[in-house]
Amino acid sequence: MDSIKINNKDLKLSYILEDDLLNLETVVITGNFNTKTKLESSTSISSLDQKELSKIAPRGTAQILQNIPGLFTDASAGEVFTKVYTRGISASAEDDMGWYYVSLQEDGLPISLVQHSYYAPDLFFRNDITTSKLEVIRGGSSSITAMNTPGGIFNFISHKKRNALGGDIQLQSGIQGNNNMSYKIDASIGSPLGNNWYVNTGGHYRQDDGARNTDFTFSKGGQFKFNLLKENSRGYFKFYGKLLNDKTNRYTGVAATNWRNPQPVFGQSFKSTALMMPEFNTSIPDGRNLSSSNNFNPGEGLHAQDYTFGIDLSQKLGKNWTIKNNIKISAKNANWQTSISNAFVSLSNPLAYFITGAQFPIGQIVFRNAQSGNELARIDNSGILNGEPFQYLTEGRLPNDAIMGTSTWLKDNETDELIQQLTLKKQFENHNLNFGFASGLSNTTVFTQGSFAFVTYENNPRMLAVTLENPNEPTIALSDENGVSNYGGLFFGNSRANITQLATFANDYWNISNSLSLDLGLRFESITHKGSNDGYEPFSQDGGLDGNPNTDYDNSVLKPTGDIDSFNYTYNYISYSAGINYKVSNKTALFARLSRGNKAPELNYYFNNFTNVPINKKGEIQKINQIELGLKSNLSTFSIAGTLFYSQLKNIGTSNFEFDENTNSVFYTPIQFNTSETIGLEWESIYSPIENLKFSFNGVIQNPKTKSWTIYDANGTANTTDDMITDYSGNKLPFNPNIMFNLATEYQLKDVSSFVKWQFMGEREANVANAFQLPAYSIFDLGLTYKISNNISTSLLITNLFNSEGLANFYGANSFGASANGATKEFIETYPNTSFIVVPVLPRGTFLKLNYKI
Repeated sequence: MDSIKINNKDLKLSYILEDDLLNLETVVITGNFNTKTKLESSTSISSLDQKELSKIAPRGTAQILQNIPGLFTDASAGEVFTKVYTRGISASAEDDMGWYYVSLQEDGLPISLVQHSYYAPDLFFRNDITTSKLEVIRGGSSSITAMNTPGGIFNFISHKKRNALGGDIQLQSGIQGNNNMSYKIDASIGSPLGNNWYVNTGGHYRQDDGARNTDFTFSKGGQFKFNLLKENSRGYFKFYGKLLNDKTNRYTGVAATNWRNPQPVFGQSFKSTALMMPEFNTSIPDGRNLSSSNNFNPGEGLHAQDYTFGIDLSQKLGKNWTIKNNIKISAKNANWQTSISNAFVSLSNPLAYFITGAQFPIGQIVFRNAQSGNELARIDNSGILNGEPFQYLTEGRLPNDAIMGTSTWLKDNETDELIQQLTLKKQFENHNLNFGFASGLSNTTVFTQGSFAFVTYENNPRMLAVTLENPNEPTIALSDENGVSNYGGLFFGNSRANITQLATFANDYWNISNSLSLDLGLRFESITHKGSNDGYEPFSQDGGLDGNPNTDYDNSVLKPTGDIDSFNYTYNYISYSAGINYKVSNKTALFARLSRGNKAPELNYYFNNFTNVPINKKGEIQKINQIELGLKSNLSTFSIAGTLFYSQLKNIGTSNFEFDENTNSVFYTPIQFNTSETIGLEWESIYSPIENLKFSFNGVIQNPKTKSWTIYDANGTANTTDDMITDYSGNKLPFNPNIMFNLATEYQLKDVSSFVKWQFMGEREANVANAFQLPAYSIFDLGLTYKISNNISTSLLITNLFNSEGLANFYGANSFGASANGATKEFIETYPNTSFIVVPVLPRGTFLKLNYKI
């Protein structure tokens, strides 16, 4: 309440602040060239402030984005190897390219411009309390405001300046899954330094045993972030940086049976099974230089390092001109040491022996525990080539009479990048004009190597040292002492590339009247990929790499041939977007938007699709057309924002990963170019009937379809004479539910606040054949916060309260090299009782936080 004096009389003024339930009056910067409130923006935009972010369990970026309406997010693999997409724009975002169409950003610039298999921006992002806000654009203007990103923008914004010394320190501990512990400490502190200088620093360190059972620490490491801000009368100058040094991993699938109602099999559990190689240390010959070797330990997982420094500058130039430039450089490294695939391989399957690289491992096969040296089983496989089953020769048995079809997976990626965006703004009476130039330069290298590994097929896998011990013959080692076989013989890739992305853009925000505005944008983008892949062949020498004929595990190391398969292609395209916003009142607005976006190929096009063959053509530019109609309304007790959308995605290149049992080789099938379309309604709403009680409801209803779609069937071999192409046009688009939503209630009583949230994921088709459906599932989260004092609070967060066994993903039949698309209706009818691989959602996690506000 304020006092003013009029005609020598004191008058008291009282103010009533109305709740802005959906933050529609909040200014947003993402996806807009001009700062606007959500209500004024002609985009489909959502945001989460620091209070909302604090209510989300710390399980990675995709877990956070599950709270945004209209997004499909798959966090089942953990913090990385996640999938995020919008409005059915998803086809190339499956498997290991989960961020294909969208941009993950920090403070307005992409985290990285490079994407390919096992290399995506989520590898280099860890959220903590240095984030003050998340802004999300779905489709629409993302085509003209970000690089090669038509599907959406996810911008995590750091704290800016504090006018007094302040911040937060947060301690966190938790239990996940089968009593696996998690610990984390966060800090964010800022202060003025005098003379309009301000500093913010912070970061975190964590150690996490993971949500599923492994014999190694699943995640450990942390990051440090800072920004130094100088303000003057014309604008600001900011120097910022991030140092990330973190190790984590990703979960593979679990075996199930019963296509109509999937249930875990082979003693596995949807709640706790990880089915990954245990931790061990070994050295595997480096195919690039056979005189050297690479250290390998599957307990290391992904070691992500990111050293980023940048300058953000904004200055008024006079006569209503403003210049803004944000530029950063980074050095990134992602080193994967993990296992790939965990398929069931029967001991009656010749693959169990011939994948070792040995020529004729027939006779008495001995399996020993690689750690203890104790013999576990001895078998005779002499009749296996005649279709006869193996025979146990002693009382020892292997679990499930099988081994795991798995490979060591070493990927070493290094990338140096420069990313910049310069914008010039000119403000007229009714127009805000923006002109700009964006650029990105990336230099990246990637080396991939895979070796077969003998592992027991059971809940807690063990490494197996395997030998061939026929009477009166020398003992032949089919694996080394750690259980690794066929050194470097399954996968080899050695590639490098330079990416140059250049874009110019123009935008006019025209205030036609006080209630009507028009937003027009145009972007020209040019992307050049220049690089090469090394050709490769098996090492050929009697006795293998070590010259010893009794060690068969080093006989087939893949090495360069000396041939270089080069590529140098440029992709040019124009994108545009036009939006109109009509303010019905100060509380309600309508908007419409028409957009045409483009998506140039990512580097996986060259690295994956042209293995050991010349790169004879450039990839196709995918075309994205979108139409949006939206309503935003902010009433006293009820707020809603809804968008009706249509999206079409054309020129989708699809290819399957295949394994040829005849040659023990892996390959990708020829690319098919397809089209999908989706129509739907996304919404978010909040109702507050009384002051301390809120109900929120957000989600999407949609109809995702394959307009024209074909799949290449290699029939299990690299030989093309028996290949087929199957047409699935008109089917439902895989992994896109018809409905998904979040329904939550929040209540606050004095110093205690609480919430309960229900996340519903509708049934999804598991492949384009529509032969198998992933059932709908529900996840409930609970949160309680108690404010102990003005500076201290404590919170309890429980995610997946009832330990739902929902299934998030599907990898196909439970066999080495199988793919989701191989599970056709005919396959399921022929093999109704076979097992298959699914990826369950993460089990329950309970986290306790103690926060001290400085």
